[in-house]
Amino acid sequence: MNYRKTLFGAAMLSLMLVSCAHDDEKKLQPIDAIEGENRVDISSDSAEVKLETIQLPANFSIEVWAANVPNARSLATTEEGIVFVGNRDEKNVYALIDSDGDGKANFRYTLAEDLRSPNGVAYKDGDLYVAEISRILKFPDIKNHLADPTFEVVYDGYPTEGHHGWKFIDFGPDGMLYIPVGAPCNICEPEKEIFASITRIDLNAENIEPEIVAHGVRNSVGFDWHPDTKNLWFTDNGRDQMGDDVPECELNEITEVGQHFGYPYWHEGTVKDPEFGDNGEDQSAYEMPKAKMGPHVAPLGMRFYAGEMFPDDYNKSIFVAKHGSWNRSKKSGYVVSNVSLSGSEVTGETVFASGWLDDASQEVWGRPVDVQELPDGSLLVSDDMAGCIYRISYSDKN
Repeated sequence: MNYRKTLFGAAMLSLMLVSCAHDDEKKLQPIDAIEGENRVDISSDSAEVKLETIQLPANFSIEVWAANVPNARSLATTEEGIVFVGNRDEKNVYALIDSDGDGKANFRYTLAEDLRSPNGVAYKDGDLYVAEISRILKFPDIKNHLADPTFEVVYDGYPTEGHHGWKFIDFGPDGMLYIPVGAPCNICEPEKEIFASITRIDLNAENIEPEIVAHGVRNSVGFDWHPDTKNLWFTDNGRDQMGDDVPECELNEITEVGQHFGYPYWHEGTVKDPEFGDNGEDQSAYEMPKAKMGPHVAPLGMRFYAGEMFPDDYNKSIFVAKHGSWNRSKKSGYVVSNVSLSGSEVTGETVFASGWLDDASQEVWGRPVDVQELPDGSLLVSDDMAGCIYRISYSDKN
């Protein structure tokens, strides 16, 4: 027997098996869609969209992953690819399933109804967490109870004010749940310290009490942790009524608990507020943004890209959904942008996906809200105006 050939053959077989296993891990897998009264078949539903107008880099493509998802806002996923969707202007929380692994959702489950702006969704250890204006809900063992979901209130002490009260939530590397509390106004000095902040809570604590990790944050509706430093990066929406071009919205990094990011005294790091600026400290007392993202573009959901589908240049870069301006004389935003980094320093920002806004006519047919990876590395983008979720994928095969 030729042991060298035998060993070489065994090694090659092993590599082939590992390679196949690796490839299978990156493909979308069918997910069982258990029957239930709260389940709706959306496989034949369509969305009123104009995908032919969407511009993407070479070899990228976009399709509607799920239609008929009213007011689709924040996204969270399980390891298998079950996608949870929150609402801001509606009252429901949904779960979406691609039951045949073809890259499109087939079924929508309504997990809860009649909630108060259940915008934020987060998944951890088999449980789904949902943020209303003032409460945090827990849906235990949600994967096994999509057809008969129940929830419990784990904390109900957040402010009840609705202005900037909707929340984006996620779990940090420390296992704590991070929850922003927006300013209850366009521009003001809130009486309560918890406003205009990012907080975190320990769900295992006997008496849950929010801890403020960042002050001076007007309205953050998206954040993620740097894959290497584990520092929290977040988007923040600038104030209104200072003109079309001031101030710019921000991308920020928290390097120490308790840092102050300027609101309501300073905006975009260098613009002193005309109403409240003199009430604050010198500009140097506040954190400078890592990047200025444009005036009134409303950057919301953001994620560091950790998948393997996209080219290497996108590794550890940030995708940001810019929801778009609401009162600017010429509209801005309505895109998904990509922020490149070298370590912890921003090296540039480019428009990754555009076309929801017709710049010439100023007509808008869609508004990106959140971004989230699927297990295969493709990117989901929610759209609360078109009521759908897109999937952006990459292939260099002709």
